[in-house]
Amino acid sequence: MTWAGFAAVFVAFFLTHSVPVRPAIKARMVARFGQRGFAVGYSTLSLGLLALLIWVAGHAPYVELWAQMPWHRHAVHLGMFGACLILAFSLGRPNRFSFGGARNQSFDPAHPGIVRVFRHPVLAALAIWAGLHLLPNGNVAHVLLFGVLGGFALLGRGLINRRKRREMGDDVWNDLNSAVANAPLMARPTSWSGFALRLAVGLAVFAALMWLHPDVVGVSAL
Repeated sequence: MTWAGFAAVFVAFFLTHSVPVRPAIKARMVARFGQRGFAVGYSTLSLGLLALLIWVAGHAPYVELWAQMPWHRHAVHLGMFGACLILAFSLGRPNRFSFGGARNQSFDPAHPGIVRVFRHPVLAALAIWAGLHLLPNGNVAHVLLFGVLGGFALLGRGLINRRKRREMGDDVWNDLNSAVANAPLMARPTSWSGFALRLAVGLAVFAALMWLHPDVVGVSAL
């Protein structure tokens, strides 16, 4: 894999991820495929391009910047378990601060769930994933990969906040944000069965990532 091929996949990845922040384009696609069809198709495309991007980074010319240390992988395992839990407790739940979520108009700021801590849980999980994977991957291609994706996740929060604030209006945004900030940090789950299910999903996703890591990335996570 040449640097040009690596760059081409990077460009394709960011072009596809510009769709959700362009309302006109997204509206046309939703009108054609439906909300569920758009969500499934876009998620599949995003995951496929992310897997391809990781693969090409692993086959790009190797230029080492720092050596891997034994503790690097342990740090990644611990952090990725946390990232999987963040995803499990956020996906499919209402979140008026995000472009994602489900049934966002039913979002209750008094019981915001994971949104109490992370207004954009998916971006938080992406930033954790990217930042941690910089540790054991001290070569130019992977530093570019994880550095850019981590920066994309961090900058994306501000971009989405500004757009959602314009859509809601300053008063609604400020009231909603204040209500969420004043909600209990460790609130009792509204459904213990739902809590247990999401915890199990987080564990299952973490186990699946560990198991599939050699096949998808080409390197054992252990």
